[in-house]
Amino acid sequence: MPVGIVVPLPAYTIDPAFIAKKAEELGFESIWYHEHPILPVRSASPFPSTGGEIPWTYRHFTDPYIALSRASAVTSAIKLGTGITLVPERNPLILAKEVAALDYYSGGRFLFGIGAGWNREETEMMGGDFDHRWTQTREAVLALKELWTKDEAEFHGRYYDFPPVFCYPKPVQQPHPPVLLGGNARNVLQRIARWGDGWLPIRVTPAQIDESRKILDTLADERGRDPASVTISIFGQQPDTTRQQVDDFLNAGAVRVSVWPEHCDTEAEMGEQLERMAEALVR
Repeated sequence: MPVGIVVPLPAYTIDPAFIAKKAEELGFESIWYHEHPILPVRSASPFPSTGGEIPWTYRHFTDPYIALSRASAVTSAIKLGTGITLVPERNPLILAKEVAALDYYSGGRFLFGIGAGWNREETEMMGGDFDHRWTQTREAVLALKELWTKDEAEFHGRYYDFPPVFCYPKPVQQPHPPVLLGGNARNVLQRIARWGDGWLPIRVTPAQIDESRKILDTLADERGRDPASVTISIFGQQPDTTRQQVDDFLNAGAVRVSVWPEHCDTEAEMGEQLERMAEALVR
């Protein structure tokens, strides 16, 4: 059963090596870490799921690439995903190497979930163009693909401009790790069909997935792409998700479903919770 684990916030209190090893032993398919490098103390940006203030837990992110590196070192099969990487807040010349190195050392297990961000103040502090963040994200991904696939890569765009450079190692996955676009923006399916490899939606229903799967199939076919190469990965279902709900998403066209456990203070508590979830969803 392709069920993944989204590590709950605060995301640094339990060692990623423990969570990943335990999750793999129990049969979970993937483990996901999210990203906010910083968050402003004072912000006028409404929190996406409530339209209000940022919850206190949202202050407590870890670095997803360091966490997934620890996870990679003690596992051999579980996939390693970012849910999500905030692309406008990272330089693609550095990000390309981080992604490629993680994919290389893990034997091709990385899932590159990406987003453009929702907090204006954070994006702008980190050097992003908030009003055109998806345009910037697209350009960054195009630059990343050059760096991953060319022996001598160069790029000349509005946001990123560099002459021929070497960038090694290259990813194990060919031509590169799958680029999964997060969020439910109005144009997300069109963006995926143009330059992505999959969708990473949150707060959706099986009916919405069924409809979106049909749209993605049509859009991919119009662009000469194999519709099967464009995937849907459900992100962040609640801890009380049932096996029937997972089946409903898979039958609607998703390839995996990730579930968000509740925060635990100790490894023992997290291990017990993962065992209960595996009994309900995986075994």
